[in-house]
This record gives sequence, structure tokens and C-alpha cells, in this order.
Amino acid sequence: MATAEEWNAAFRPRPVHEYLEDSVAEFGSRPAADFMGKVWTYAEIGELVDRTAAGLQAIGVGPGVHVGLCLPNTPFYTIFYFAILKVGATVVNFNPLYVERELAFQARDADVRIMVTMDLKIIYDKVERVRKEKVLDRIIVCPMTFCLPAIKKVLFSLFKRKELADVPKDEAHIPFDDLQTRGSRPDPVEIEAENTVAVLQYTGGTTGVPKGAMLTHRNLSANIEQMRCVFQQAVPGQEKMLCVLPFFHVFAMTVGQNLSIILGAEMVLQPRFELKALLDAVKRKKVTLFPGVPTIYTAINNAPLTANYDLSSIRLCISGGAPLPVEVKESFEKLTGCVLAEGYGLTETSPVAAVNPLDRTSRSGSIGRLVPGTSARFVNIEDRKSEVPRGEKGELLLHGPQVMKGYWKRDDATAETICADGYLHTGDVGYEDEDGFFYLVDRIKDLILCSGYNVYPRVIEEAIYQCEAVDETIVIAVPDDYRGQSPKAFIKLKEGQTVTASDMKDFLKQHLSTIEIPREFEFRDELPKTMVGKLSKKELVEEEARKRMHTQTQSA
Repeated sequence: MATAEEWNAAFRPRPVHEYLEDSVAEFGSRPAADFMGKVWTYAEIGELVDRTAAGLQAIGVGPGVHVGLCLPNTPFYTIFYFAILKVGATVVNFNPLYVERELAFQARDADVRIMVTMDLKIIYDKVERVRKEKVLDRIIVCPMTFCLPAIKKVLFSLFKRKELADVPKDEAHIPFDDLQTRGSRPDPVEIEAENTVAVLQYTGGTTGVPKGAMLTHRNLSANIEQMRCVFQQAVPGQEKMLCVLPFFHVFAMTVGQNLSIILGAEMVLQPRFELKALLDAVKRKKVTLFPGVPTIYTAINNAPLTANYDLSSIRLCISGGAPLPVEVKESFEKLTGCVLAEGYGLTETSPVAAVNPLDRTSRSGSIGRLVPGTSARFVNIEDRKSEVPRGEKGELLLHGPQVMKGYWKRDDATAETICADGYLHTGDVGYEDEDGFFYLVDRIKDLILCSGYNVYPRVIEEAIYQCEAVDETIVIAVPDDYRGQSPKAFIKLKEGQTVTASDMKDFLKQHLSTIEIPREFEFRDELPKTMVGKLSKKELVEEEARKRMHTQTQSA
């Protein structure tokens, strides 16, 4: 493989919308998107993007304007994403499941005055309340019926009408259809790919309130090209990508949507994760590529329903967003015959920085090798400056063309995160082996300081997953009067399984040192997850803090 310097020399930063234009020219008659059985070709998507871009220009959208997308996975997301970029404006992604307070905070922080959303009550009503608070000026409203095949459109109109919002007909609301009547092509815009911010992607980062990572056209185009190198086995114009992860999440935006576009693949859009719908889509479309998160692969592995489906069309899968348990990887590969490779990235790296090879040399427990053009070093966890030798644990720092420009309006946070030489502090602790494979043991903020030792929750979780009765687990730090901190494990068991805390302690004696074995186990029917299906520690940490505060109050 080429060195980082050689790859960077060959890489030419491009405006992101040019990748769609290339695929429209090469794969115009081929399907680009399937939503519940309705299909759009690349030529049709290209025309809709041009008309939408012309409409956006007509209402004043251009360079320097931030446009919010509050959309589930539908063709509207792809249409507006590329139209906004084509006119030189900036996309700001919003989670449609955010509550009104979260939508308002992000819109204010990102200087968003125009929001694109659907005419579904569950989403539109929240956006409209934010507009009425004077946070937004205008809302572009997209009709759900546009996305549906004829028969489903009729059924939706008959039986789902109550789910549609009552959208006022006034200047503050712009129907999607009206936007299409303002021109067939936008006026050309000169876009300087190196520095123009294409997407403002919000993240909690390593600490603090959500921050907007400024991802330039250079950052995103680099990561698209890097992923094309990773997916060398993919056949342009022939693949079908299962898009169940929401595009408002940076992993899905890049590996689901943007990679599909550069490959001329058909995106099989799923508006949310629902197991039967996902399995039906794989069967109906013969899906070949499937990016996901560990919880989705776990659900497929453990569901009795899966036995009724042939999943052998799936060839290549990449797991991101959270550590991939070895047991989950091996079970899914055995079930499907495909390669499931763990990757790694951050919002701040657009997001992919490392991926396992998409073949049988993929290493369980490793995040793989760095993608082309990327460099790394490990530094001492305490001083976060001095480098540690290869093989020793330290904080991972990354450098490459996909590393963000910085945080929006947060120079202080940018300076803390990006070194003077351009290396990005990830907040992740790990090491590199002699073969160039990277391993992460945990987040700096998740380290458990137990009797003076660093204890890594991920190591404990991997050990717990080796118990066949376990479906999901989360390990967090809790206060310990003697040790300072100790690990506590929350466990969801597979259906029909029974395990006690004593059983788990006995089992873990084979896999962990005494200091690593959790002092507490709590079994639950469900564990908290983020909006994209990742297991989430935050809720459990807050819950434990409240519980201990209550206990202290009672004692006083």
C-alpha cells in the first residue's frame, strides 16, 4: 500500500457533489435508491438535485448559508444533501428524534435559519414549534407520499392520514413541489474544496456540550476516496447497499450514502431499524453491502426469525460506531458467509480512520489498519505529548486529509483537540502491533482507576460476551470506598437464559484478573442505546450517580 505521503500527493480534493455528477454520467439508467419498493435511477436523482439546487438559489441559499436537514432515510435526504453542496452552502444534520429543546439549541448554535423536514407530524410539529420560537425563518416541507409506490401511496392516504401534519400555506413554509418549479439547473458556483465547509456535524466530542465539527469538501472527498480503496472488491454499478443506519449520523452519511454514490450502487433505504423489514429488504433486493453497528448484527444473530431468511447475498460488511465483540463478528460471519470487518473513526475524521481488511485476514478485536493517507502516533495518557513505543498503550492521535477543519465557533476546543502539527487527539487508548494493526482498549474518560490500576471496560465487556447466555453488556465505573472506583456490569441475557451474579463471577475468573472482575452485576431486560442503535453508557452513569446521591441524602 502507498505511504500516507504518496497517497496525499495523488489525492485531489474535490467538491463532493461532483461524485454524484460522475455517477449520473456513468450509471444514469441504473437504480440509485429504493424506498419501500419505489426506485429512482441515477439520472432521476441527478435531475431532482439540479432542480432543488436551482430552487434553493432562488430563495437565497448559497455560500455561507447553513441549511438544516431533519430527515429520516428517504430520497429527500440525498436530494437536498447534494443540492445544498452544489450551491456552495453547508449541510447541518439534525436527528429527527431530537426533542424540541435539542433542535433549538443546535439550530441556534449552527446559525441555521432554514430547515428541511417531512410532513410527518412526529417530526414536523417539533420543527414548527422551533420556528415559532423565532429560531428558524423558513421550513421546506417534503411530502411522504412522494416517496411511496402507487399502491402504498393510496393505502397511506387512506389509513395513515392522521400521521400527516397540518402545514400552513404561508411564506414561512415552502413545499418541495414549489421548489422544483424555480429552474431546471442552478447557476454554477466556484467551490474551494480545501477550506469550504460542506457539513457541520454535531458531536459530543470527548467532553462537554455538543460541538459542530467543520467537515470541508476536502475532508469528505478524501474519506470517500479512502473508502473506495477499502472496498476494492466492490463492483461499480453492481452493488446494493443496505442503508439502515440514519444518514444524519456521519458514519452512515459517508459509508452508506457517499460510498454508494461513488460506486454507483443502489441504496436500499430503511427509515428506521426494524428487524423483519430489514430481513425482508435483504431478501427482496439481494443486498450485497451492509454497514452497521454491533447492536444490529447482534439482533440478527440472536433472532429466531433470521432462520427463515437467506442472507447469502451479503458479501461485505463494515461495523462502526462502537467496539465489535468478537463473538458477534464470528456468529454473523458464520450465519451469512460474508466478511464482517470492524472499522474505526470519529465525527472529527469524517469519520473513517482505520478498517480491517475486507477479507479473511480481518483480525477479531482489532480496528484494523489505517486507511490510505492517514498517519498515527500514540502518546502518554498522563501528559498527552510524549510518544510511547510501539506495542505500549497510549492515547491515539491521527493525521490525514479527513481530519476536520475545527469546531464551529469553538477555537478553544479546536486548540485542545488538534495539535500544532495537525494531529488530532482522539481520546481513545490503544496500541499498534508489529503488523500495523491497531487495537483500542478504551476511552480515556471511561478508564476505571481501580486501586491505582487502569482497568478498561472494553476488556471486561469482551470477556462477558464470551458467556453464551449474554446478549448485550455495558460496563461502567462506580465509586468504591476501598478501591476508589470499581467496575459494574449491566447485562441483558438472551431470551430464555438464566444467569446469576455468582455465575458470572465464576465464569469471569477464567478470563479476567481479580482487579478486573466487576464487584456488581445488574441484569436488565433492555440496555440504553443511542439514536443510531449504539449501546449507551451515559444514561447508566447518570442513573448510578442519582442513586448514590439519594443514598447519601437518606444516610444524612
